[in-house]
Amino acid sequence: MPTRRPRCLQIFWGLGLTGFLIDLFSKNWAVDSLADRGRVDVLGTWFGFRLTFNPGAAFSTGTGFTWALTLFAIFALCLVVVLSFRLRSVGWAVAFGFLLGGVGGNLADRLTRAPGPMHGHVVDFLELPNWPIFNVADILINLAAVSIIVMVIRGRRLDGTLHD
Repeated sequence: MPTRRPRCLQIFWGLGLTGFLIDLFSKNWAVDSLADRGRVDVLGTWFGFRLTFNPGAAFSTGTGFTWALTLFAIFALCLVVVLSFRLRSVGWAVAFGFLLGGVGGNLADRLTRAPGPMHGHVVDFLELPNWPIFNVADILINLAAVSIIVMVIRGRRLDGTLHD
Protein backbone atom coordinates (compact mmCIF):
# COMPACT_ATOMS: atom_id res chain seq x y z
CA MET A 1 0.00 0.00 0.00
CA PRO A 2 1.44 3.39 -0.97
CA THR A 3 2.57 5.69 1.81
CA ARG A 4 2.45 9.47 1.80
CA ARG A 5 5.42 10.98 -0.06
CA PRO A 6 6.47 13.35 2.78
CA ARG A 7 6.78 10.39 5.17
CA CYS A 8 8.97 8.50 2.70
CA LEU A 9 11.16 11.56 2.18
CA GLN A 10 11.56 11.90 5.96
CA ILE A 11 12.67 8.27 6.19
CA PHE A 12 15.00 8.63 3.19
CA TRP A 13 16.71 11.82 4.38
CA GLY A 14 16.67 10.79 8.04
CA LEU A 15 18.37 7.44 7.41
CA GLY A 16 20.70 8.91 4.80
CA LEU A 17 21.93 11.80 6.92
CA THR A 18 22.15 9.70 10.08
CA GLY A 19 24.14 7.02 8.28
CA PHE A 20 26.40 9.63 6.68
CA LEU A 21 27.11 11.28 10.04
CA ILE A 22 27.80 7.97 11.80
CA ASP A 23 30.19 7.06 8.99
CA LEU A 24 31.89 10.46 9.12
CA PHE A 25 32.35 10.45 12.89
CA SER A 26 33.53 6.83 12.97
CA LYS A 27 36.12 7.49 10.26
CA ASN A 28 37.37 10.61 12.03
CA TRP A 29 37.61 8.59 15.26
CA ALA A 30 39.53 5.87 13.43
CA VAL A 31 42.01 8.32 11.90
CA ASP A 32 42.56 10.06 15.25
CA SER A 33 42.70 6.92 17.40
CA LEU A 34 44.14 4.13 15.28
CA ALA A 35 47.03 5.75 13.38
CA ASP A 36 50.28 3.80 13.80
CA ARG A 37 48.65 1.23 16.11
CA GLY A 38 48.29 -1.83 13.91
CA ARG A 39 45.38 -4.10 14.74
CA VAL A 40 43.40 -3.41 17.90
CA ASP A 41 41.50 -6.52 19.01
CA VAL A 42 37.94 -5.86 20.18
CA LEU A 43 36.52 -9.40 20.28
CA GLY A 44 39.70 -11.46 20.20
CA THR A 45 40.70 -12.45 16.68
CA TRP A 46 37.07 -12.38 15.52
CA PHE A 47 36.69 -8.58 15.27
CA GLY A 48 39.04 -5.64 15.57
CA PHE A 49 40.10 -2.27 14.27
CA ARG A 50 42.90 -1.71 11.75
CA LEU A 51 43.22 1.64 9.99
CA THR A 52 43.74 1.50 6.23
CA PHE A 53 43.22 3.91 3.35
CA ASN A 54 41.66 2.33 0.25
CA PRO A 55 42.06 4.04 -3.15
CA GLY A 56 39.81 1.45 -4.81
CA ALA A 57 36.39 -0.10 -4.47
CA ALA A 58 35.37 -3.23 -2.57
CA PHE A 59 38.17 -5.75 -2.14
CA SER A 60 40.58 -2.98 -3.28
CA THR A 61 39.54 -3.39 -6.91
CA GLY A 62 40.05 -0.52 -9.32
CA THR A 63 42.81 1.16 -7.31
CA GLY A 64 44.03 2.96 -10.42
CA PHE A 65 40.60 4.39 -11.20
CA THR A 66 39.77 6.41 -8.10
CA TRP A 67 38.62 9.35 -10.24
CA ALA A 68 36.18 7.07 -12.13
CA LEU A 69 34.86 5.61 -8.88
CA THR A 70 34.34 9.18 -7.66
CA LEU A 71 32.39 10.14 -10.79
CA PHE A 72 30.28 6.98 -10.49
CA ALA A 73 29.52 7.80 -6.84
CA ILE A 74 28.48 11.35 -7.76
CA PHE A 75 26.18 9.99 -10.48
CA ALA A 76 24.71 7.35 -8.13
CA LEU A 77 24.12 9.92 -5.38
CA CYS A 78 22.36 12.31 -7.78
CA LEU A 79 20.22 9.49 -9.19
CA VAL A 80 19.13 8.33 -5.73
CA VAL A 81 18.19 11.89 -4.72
CA VAL A 82 16.19 12.43 -7.93
CA LEU A 83 14.40 9.08 -7.54
CA SER A 84 13.66 9.80 -3.88
CA PHE A 85 11.00 12.31 -4.94
CA ARG A 86 9.02 9.43 -6.52
CA LEU A 87 9.07 7.34 -3.32
CA ARG A 88 5.80 6.24 -1.78
CA SER A 89 7.12 2.99 -0.35
CA VAL A 90 8.70 2.79 3.10
CA GLY A 91 10.84 -0.17 2.01
CA TRP A 92 12.30 1.76 -0.91
CA ALA A 93 12.78 4.82 1.30
CA VAL A 94 14.81 2.69 3.72
CA ALA A 95 16.85 1.16 0.88
CA PHE A 96 17.58 4.53 -0.70
CA GLY A 97 18.34 6.08 2.69
CA PHE A 98 20.97 3.41 3.35
CA LEU A 99 22.38 4.01 -0.12
CA LEU A 100 22.47 7.78 0.38
CA GLY A 101 24.38 7.44 3.65
CA GLY A 102 26.81 4.84 2.35
CA VAL A 103 27.61 6.33 -1.03
CA GLY A 104 27.73 9.80 0.51
CA GLY A 105 30.16 8.68 3.21
CA ASN A 106 32.64 7.09 0.83
CA LEU A 107 32.23 9.94 -1.66
CA ALA A 108 33.11 12.46 1.05
CA ASP A 109 36.41 10.60 1.54
CA ARG A 110 37.13 10.59 -2.18
CA LEU A 111 36.51 14.33 -2.37
CA THR A 112 38.29 15.47 0.80
CA ARG A 113 41.03 13.02 1.80
CA ALA A 114 44.61 12.60 0.59
CA PRO A 115 45.99 12.50 -1.99
CA GLY A 116 43.43 15.08 -3.16
CA PRO A 117 39.97 15.79 -4.58
CA MET A 118 38.57 13.08 -6.87
CA HIS A 119 41.49 10.82 -5.85
CA GLY A 120 40.97 10.61 -2.08
CA HIS A 121 41.38 7.29 -0.35
CA VAL A 122 38.47 5.86 1.66
CA VAL A 123 39.07 5.27 5.37
CA ASP A 124 38.51 1.62 6.31
CA PHE A 125 38.97 0.31 9.85
CA LEU A 126 36.59 -2.56 10.70
CA GLU A 127 38.25 -5.97 10.42
CA LEU A 128 36.84 -9.51 10.46
CA PRO A 129 38.90 -12.63 9.80
CA ASN A 130 39.31 -13.57 6.13
CA TRP A 131 37.43 -10.48 4.95
CA PRO A 132 38.59 -7.12 3.55
CA ILE A 133 38.72 -4.22 6.00
CA PHE A 134 35.61 -2.04 5.66
CA ASN A 135 33.73 0.92 7.18
CA VAL A 136 30.22 1.99 8.18
CA ALA A 137 29.48 3.31 4.67
CA ASP A 138 30.23 -0.13 3.24
CA ILE A 139 27.77 -1.68 5.71
CA LEU A 140 25.11 0.83 4.63
CA ILE A 141 25.71 0.08 0.93
CA ASN A 142 25.31 -3.65 1.60
CA LEU A 143 22.15 -3.05 3.64
CA ALA A 144 20.84 -1.00 0.70
CA ALA A 145 21.61 -3.83 -1.73
CA VAL A 146 19.78 -6.39 0.43
CA SER A 147 16.82 -4.00 0.87
CA ILE A 148 16.61 -3.37 -2.88
CA ILE A 149 16.68 -7.11 -3.59
CA VAL A 150 13.87 -7.66 -1.08
CA MET A 151 11.76 -4.90 -2.64
CA VAL A 152 12.30 -6.29 -6.15
CA ILE A 153 11.45 -9.85 -5.05
CA ARG A 154 8.31 -8.56 -3.32
CA GLY A 155 7.35 -6.77 -6.55
CA ARG A 156 7.07 -3.37 -4.89
CA ARG A 157 7.50 -0.31 -7.10
CA LEU A 158 8.95 3.01 -5.94
CA ASP A 159 5.46 4.46 -5.80
CA GLY A 160 4.37 1.72 -3.39
CA THR A 161 2.22 -0.22 -5.81
CA LEU A 162 2.77 -3.90 -6.62
CA HIS A 163 3.83 -5.21 -10.02
CA ASP A 164 1.05 -7.08 -11.81
